[in-house]
Amino acid sequence: MSERKLAAVKSALASQRIETPSWAYANSGTRFKVFTQAGVPRTPQEKIDDAARVQRHTGVAPLVALHIPWDRTDDYAALAAYARQRGVRTGTVNANVFQDDDYKLGSVTHPDPAVRRKALDHLMECVDIMDATGSRDLKLWFSDGTNYPGQDDIRARQDRLSEALSAVYERLGEEQRLVLEYKLFEPAFYSTDVPDWGTSYAHCLKLGPRAQVCVDTGHHAPGTNIEFIVAFLLREGKLGAFDFNSRFYADDDLMAGAADPFQLFRILYEVRVGGGLQPEAGIAFMLDQCHNIEPKIPAIIRSVMNVQEATAKALLVDREELAKAQRAGDVLTANGLLMDAYNTDVRPLLADVREELGADRDPMAAYAASGWAARITEERVGGQQAGWGA
Repeated sequence: MSERKLAAVKSALASQRIETPSWAYANSGTRFKVFTQAGVPRTPQEKIDDAARVQRHTGVAPLVALHIPWDRTDDYAALAAYARQRGVRTGTVNANVFQDDDYKLGSVTHPDPAVRRKALDHLMECVDIMDATGSRDLKLWFSDGTNYPGQDDIRARQDRLSEALSAVYERLGEEQRLVLEYKLFEPAFYSTDVPDWGTSYAHCLKLGPRAQVCVDTGHHAPGTNIEFIVAFLLREGKLGAFDFNSRFYADDDLMAGAADPFQLFRILYEVRVGGGLQPEAGIAFMLDQCHNIEPKIPAIIRSVMNVQEATAKALLVDREELAKAQRAGDVLTANGLLMDAYNTDVRPLLADVREELGADRDPMAAYAASGWAARITEERVGGQQAGWGA
C-alpha cells in the first residue's frame, strides 16, 4: 500500500466515532436471568465514568447513549456537563415504552387512547431531555405488536404509529433527528408493528429528512443479507444509525463481531462504499449490547476494537482493482480482493492509530493493568446497582 493510501486509511480510522450504551455498563443480560457483578454503576454518573474509561483506552468512543428512565436524573444539563468533564459526551437518547404494565397490549399503537397518550408523553419528555443535553438523536424502538390473529386491527395499529411518530417529528428541533429501529419479533410473536427495515423506511420517508432508519444487526431473520439493506438505505439517504451487536440464533445482544465477524466486515464495506464513514453522513455507530456473563467494561472495549478491525479491513479493499474486476465480470478476482482485505491482520495498523490518538496500543491489556476494575469494586459498595429495568 502506498504511503498516500495508508495515510488516508489511518485518517479514516482516527476520525471514527463509536457510541457506547449506558445500559451495557449496568446489570443487563438475557431474558431468563440477569447475573449481578461487583462494581456495577449505581448512577448515571458512574456509567459515564465507565464510558470515559473505554474512551481513554480506545480513543474512538467519546459518546455515551442514554436510556430513559434507566438514566433518569434531576438535571440533564448537569449530567451532560459531567460527561464533558470526564472527556465524553452524552449521545443518543433512547426512549422506553415497553416496560410498564400499561404497555402489555402496546404503547403508541395500544387500542386505549389513554395508554397511547402516556407513551407519547414519554417520547416528548425524551425530546426535552435532548434539548437539555444537546443530543442530536432520539432513538425509538417499539415492542408493540400482537400475539394472536384477530387480537387487534393491523392497519389501525399502523395508523396509530404514524400519528405518534408525526407528533414527535414535529416536536424535534431543526438539528435533531428521529431514528426508528425495527425488530423481527419478540415480544410480539404474531405481528410486530415495526418488524423490518421496510416498515421503518416507509414511516421515515413519510415523516421527512430528519427521520432515519436504525439498523440493529441482531434484528433480522436468519440468512438476511444485512449489507444489502445497508447499501439500499445509504443510497436513499435514509441510514441514520447502527445498533451493533451479535447473535447466534435471535436477538442475543452479544459483543459486536462475536458470531460472524465476516458479516460485520461486509456491512462496513458497504458503509465505506456508500460514503457512510464520512462525518457529514451523520451515521451514529452505536453498540447495543448486554453483558451478562462477561465483565462489562472489557466486553465493550473488545466490541469497539471489533468494529475498528472490521472498518480497517473494509478500508483496505482496493476499490479501483475491484471495479476493474467487476466490469470484466471476473468473479473470482473480485471476490478475492474482498477476501484478501478481510484476511489482513490489521491489529498493528490499529495499534499505530491508537498511539497517534494518545490512546493505548492494546486497550484490553491497558484496562487490565489500570486497576479500574478493582477500584470500582471497592468504591461502589452500597446503594442500588443500576440494571436492566432500573
